[in-house]
Amino acid sequence: MTRPVSDNQSMDVPRLLETAALLVPEAAATEDDLTVHDVWDHLVRDEWEIALTMLEELRGRPELSTAFWTALADAAEQLRMPRSAAWCHWRRLELRDGVIRADLTLRPAAESWRKTPIFTGTHTFRPMWNIGHRSPTGGFMVNIASLWLEERPSLEPGGRARVRLHPFDPAQWTHVVPGQRIDMHEGMPVSGTAVILEVRPPASGPPAQDSRGSSPRLIR
Repeated sequence: MTRPVSDNQSMDVPRLLETAALLVPEAAATEDDLTVHDVWDHLVRDEWEIALTMLEELRGRPELSTAFWTALADAAEQLRMPRSAAWCHWRRLELRDGVIRADLTLRPAAESWRKTPIFTGTHTFRPMWNIGHRSPTGGFMVNIASLWLEERPSLEPGGRARVRLHPFDPAQWTHVVPGQRIDMHEGMPVSGTAVILEVRPPASGPPAQDSRGSSPRLIR
């Protein structure tokens, strides 16, 4: 069922979804083998939320484009689907900066600073990570990266989940490889530990240095 939208928005949503669908490669499909042809069946029936959800789940090679994720994010915002909109914006950034996926385990509440669950999707969570940088005196430095929980909206202390990371400065993360263990910090002690599962480069060219600068920070 489609959620109520204003008259102006109702004109924009199908146009945005059609734009996104036209940008999908023929070979793209969901895990259930649904293709863009199935998406069009829902679009002609004005089942916009279903069509948007299916478009989000399409995968394949080549990667879906920046224009695809931008159109889909705009449609999700107009349909008042904040988690879908945030996911589309996240995927657009991954095209520019690359993909980092990991298996994260949080420390139990009794052993870390964090006492409450992590929430992602409609909230931006930017912890610090020890990825091996050192200060001139030998102390470890940390780097900021946003976190996205892949299959759930929250993760409680002591829990474990697959996550995606988006570094504040991707150029600082080019040495990170699958199998590497990195610690998550929100202060001291460590809040959790992640094992890198996958690293993919940007869709075109190396990751750019953030114009604001993002040198590793020293934790005391």
